[in-house]
Amino acid sequence: MHNIIVKDQYVFEEAAWFIKSNKINFGPGLLATLGDHHRKQRKLLNPVFSIAHMRRMIPIFNEVTHKLQKAIECRVIGRDGPVELDMLNWMGRTALELIGQSGLGYSFDPLVADSSDEFLTAIKAFQPTIMQLSVLRRIVPYLPEIGSPWLRRKLVELIPIKNIQKLRYIVDTMHERSVEIYQEKKRMLEQGDEALKDKVGEGKDLMSILLRANMAASEDDKLPEEELIGQVATFIFAAMDTTSNALSITLSLLAENPDVQEKLRKEIIEASNGEDLDYDTLVSLPYLDAVCRETLRLHSPVTTVFRETRSDAVLPLSEPITGIDGSKINEIYVPKDTTVIVGILSSNRNKAIWGEDALEWKPERWLGQLPESVTEAKIPGIYSNLMTFLGGGRACIGFKFSQLEMKVVLCQLLTKFTFATSAKPVVWNVSGVRFPTVAEATKPSMPMMVGLYKDSAVAA
Repeated sequence: MHNIIVKDQYVFEEAAWFIKSNKINFGPGLLATLGDHHRKQRKLLNPVFSIAHMRRMIPIFNEVTHKLQKAIECRVIGRDGPVELDMLNWMGRTALELIGQSGLGYSFDPLVADSSDEFLTAIKAFQPTIMQLSVLRRIVPYLPEIGSPWLRRKLVELIPIKNIQKLRYIVDTMHERSVEIYQEKKRMLEQGDEALKDKVGEGKDLMSILLRANMAASEDDKLPEEELIGQVATFIFAAMDTTSNALSITLSLLAENPDVQEKLRKEIIEASNGEDLDYDTLVSLPYLDAVCRETLRLHSPVTTVFRETRSDAVLPLSEPITGIDGSKINEIYVPKDTTVIVGILSSNRNKAIWGEDALEWKPERWLGQLPESVTEAKIPGIYSNLMTFLGGGRACIGFKFSQLEMKVVLCQLLTKFTFATSAKPVVWNVSGVRFPTVAEATKPSMPMMVGLYKDSAVAA
């Protein structure tokens, strides 16, 4: 994996269909570029996700999650026992509002009404719709190679397939809102800092920082307007869908393991003493960190990534294998244009690396020293010997943002509420990003029983 993800990463590039799909769906943002083009975008974006900026996000994160607390309180207080709520819906709405306010200086959802913004509905429908397209999802990316933009648009509109039309609506919705957000942000910045003081994020959001950096960049490093708009859609999808699903599976695991839930709640309450946690305290809580790491190990939102060789390559093996003639094979020849599948989940759950209990959810494994086999494996991921956030030049640029979001949301929820499993069977579906549904339904959802924590201020 080290050769594919790091050493020879420009030989083992993202699959062409993946890049083309992302360009159609999100525009020419970070997920839709390769090589020097990708490096240029990443160079400008890297400072935006610095620890210094993450620290400044904490007050915004707390403000949004307080709204989430109040929204859930309104639905459970005064009821006779726990109430069934779709926690995937609430996690999605919260994640969208968090990336909206802290990332874009834009509010999508006040977290009051039962229904969510149409933008969230579109994003949450994206993966299930893509999954239902089956073989067609490999054909759609090549539509841009047909005729003029006007002709391509008309052809898509005429395709009599329900899910193609649904995908068209989703992509249109994401693009239109991305343009709206970008244009408003650009207009405010042109008016100066005073114009931003009364706006969401007060000009300290990630998009404002990015646009200022782009204005100050040399002509060679500047990103064109269409790529900046592409970053808006990319930010939103990457930050919302994966993190909300990760939070949902974490709540589900805590519901299935009430002893872990109570132990984590105790750590949070003792550290917070009734107040919001600051950045340093939040990242120093050992059991909270262990729960997040173990969930991201066992239940990575993205399970596989695809690579295609841009030239012939020789791939060394970490351990030799025996050929059919009995000879030892230490490396494999990989011809140009070969598709290579990197198993993120397979690496994270490999018993040879993580031990015989690799398929079990055990936060305690992170409280002591990890097995030597973990460090000896030299996993090329950027996070905790895991492949969850990948590694190399295409590692998840916002992984610190995602971690911080998970921890803030869990802290705010567990001090106020208890979580138990619903009687409805929840199934996690494998797609580009894993998502839960009730049994064989296609609409993403995750019902849970939510009650007031007896010692919380609300319950009192």
